[in-house]
Amino acid sequence: MPLKEEFRTQGDFLFKHRSYLPVLIILMGLAVYIFNQSKNPQLNLDNAYDKICVFVGLLGLVIRSIAVGYSADHTSGRNTSVGQVAEHINTTGFYSICRHPLYLGNYFMWLGVAMLTNDIWFLVAFTGLYWIYYERIMYAEEAFLTEKYGQRYINWAKGVPAFVPAFTKWKKPEFSFSWPKIIRQERTGILNLFLLIFIFKSIGAYIAKGQTFDLTSWWFMGIAGAIVWYLITKIIQKTTNYLNVDRP
Repeated sequence: MPLKEEFRTQGDFLFKHRSYLPVLIILMGLAVYIFNQSKNPQLNLDNAYDKICVFVGLLGLVIRSIAVGYSADHTSGRNTSVGQVAEHINTTGFYSICRHPLYLGNYFMWLGVAMLTNDIWFLVAFTGLYWIYYERIMYAEEAFLTEKYGQRYINWAKGVPAFVPAFTKWKKPEFSFSWPKIIRQERTGILNLFLLIFIFKSIGAYIAKGQTFDLTSWWFMGIAGAIVWYLITKIIQKTTNYLNVDRP
């Protein structure tokens, strides 16, 4: 199989499983975290570094929310059960400065958790693996869009960087911001982020102090709040049409 077709095949496969396979990298990070924590239990102490990790993870969520909130309907999202979906080319808002803002957001979300390992070499390895993984997804996605929209997509892609934002190219969003779309599509991301942080910090607390978790700790309150938020929005979606409508 030619390399071009192989990249496309791999990218299509990884695209459908992009929400699950990165978990393997996080499991590797958890192993590194446990190893480092066992050598130095003081690494688990609440400090400014923990807050930086959370900030980086939340930054990823903010990037995703801006991209999704201003995007056209039936384009950006977390669809994994089906293949590529693109009823419109997003070219304004975050998409005017970066062709793949969702994957940029994902990087910072995962990076925030990976930083909890306190291991610079793991962060380097994580970044390398992330790039290899998503490079193929981005290749397959752009091949799909090129086939569907032809020169129109090519002309836009030529002036917009793939991953590192060019802020000077910002264009006002074409569509209004959709809070229902954000709540519907990103509530799982909020839950997953705080769940991973909770797992890491709880294991660290057990190694350092022999306790599973502290009910007064910020990471316990974080996961409790995320669960409540998820359940409330899930109930609203099941009982009303508010979250099922993208825009007025």
